Amino acid sequence: MQTPLWRMFTTETSRLRRVNNVITVTVIVIIGIRNTPAKSASPVRQQHAGFRNPMTDDGWDYRWVKSEWKKEDNTAGEWNHTSGKWNGDADDKGIQTSEDYRFYAISAQYPEFSNKDKTLVLQFSVKHEQDLDCGGGYVKLLPADVDQKKFGGETPYSIMFGPDICGYATKKVHAILTKNGKNHLIKKEVPCETDQLTHVYTLILRPDATYSILIDNVEKQSGSVYDDWDILPAKKKRDPNAKKPEDWEDEEFLPDPEDKKPEGYDDIPKEITEPDATKPEDWDDEEDGEWTAPTIPNPEYKGPWIQKKIKNPNFKGKWKAPLIDNPEFKDDPYIYAFDSLKHIGIELWQVKSGTLFDNILITDDPEYAKKFAEETWGKHKDAEKAAFDEAEKKRLEEESANAKTEDNDDAADEDEGKAAGASDEENKDASGDEKVEEISKDASSSSDKKDEL
Repeated sequence: MQTPLWRMFTTETSRLRRVNNVITVTVIVIIGIRNTPAKSASPVRQQHAGFRNPMTDDGWDYRWVKSEWKKEDNTAGEWNHTSGKWNGDADDKGIQTSEDYRFYAISAQYPEFSNKDKTLVLQFSVKHEQDLDCGGGYVKLLPADVDQKKFGGETPYSIMFGPDICGYATKKVHAILTKNGKNHLIKKEVPCETDQLTHVYTLILRPDATYSILIDNVEKQSGSVYDDWDILPAKKKRDPNAKKPEDWEDEEFLPDPEDKKPEGYDDIPKEITEPDATKPEDWDDEEDGEWTAPTIPNPEYKGPWIQKKIKNPNFKGKWKAPLIDNPEFKDDPYIYAFDSLKHIGIELWQVKSGTLFDNILITDDPEYAKKFAEETWGKHKDAEKAAFDEAEKKRLEEESANAKTEDNDDAADEDEGKAAGASDEENKDASGDEKVEEISKDASSSSDKKDEL
């Protein structure tokens, strides 16, 4: 009998801990969610995979722990195990949010490790089938002391990474590192994908404190953890005790001493009486008051006089206090590292559901992560795009057909309304004719009675 995958994982984990005390395999964990038996690993996977977990239908929810967060107020959403409405491989299933206006929280455990002196690669695929307008698609790496049943929005995490979309203002990749209890957001903007297809997001943290962010195996951002996160105080700061020297000239321009205000300049009026104005012939001083000529802008008036300026030959630039060593700065050679990483979690709020996660990978080998993305997302992206295009074509055809049906129904309702109106008019005419007849009969009867008399 073949050993279940989760038992293989448990056995391998125990062996690694007994031998090394820490996890030293290249791939810490691979979480893929499929409903078919595991296929033979490729040479790349055999060489690098410390654990490979394709997962059967019966296994995915054993490995993943659904949190009880938000269940008391009935706002906790349910996850579906599915390959989605359109896909490149119907057997390649992930977990998908299934209810609108809901909170989602789910997590899985792997062998605890630290990425000190190692490269850390966090990678996963995500697809927003619902044409997301507000909601997240990110994952979190969590420490060992997390209670998975209580995992939620307030649970401390070590790393949060992935796309976040809300309206037109927010369409970016989050990369948040938590140090000393404070969440530090990346300062650089990293736009995320916004279509309805699967995309792979990769975060790489290296021992030299550099990082890279990739989307679909293409680098979108890179730099230094020191520079692009405000984790540590600045190495240098302005000397608070420094004072500007008295002879420091920071005015770039000075008034030109040779430029003098013209004599009588201030006496020039802003407006003058219109010279061609004449009192109207029908103007009555007694009734209209004393007539005064209107005023017009004075063409000689140039506004307040401003003295010309010349370059200051002694200009030294704007004065700034000199930089000194910041006594609050203490270098952290492990600014990129975390002591305890033991859980992968997904915690979201979604207005519209339909986000699907799959192929979560944690490794210390960027090349392996790249090949893993090629073997999963890369092999199926074209087929998925074709399936999506076909689904869109059918959707548009259905919308067009429904629109025509609605137009026909509206036209039919309009015709019925016209017919009903015409019938009402006919009934009114007939009723009027009947009344005329009755009046005629009454008149005739009255005339007959008069004749009898």
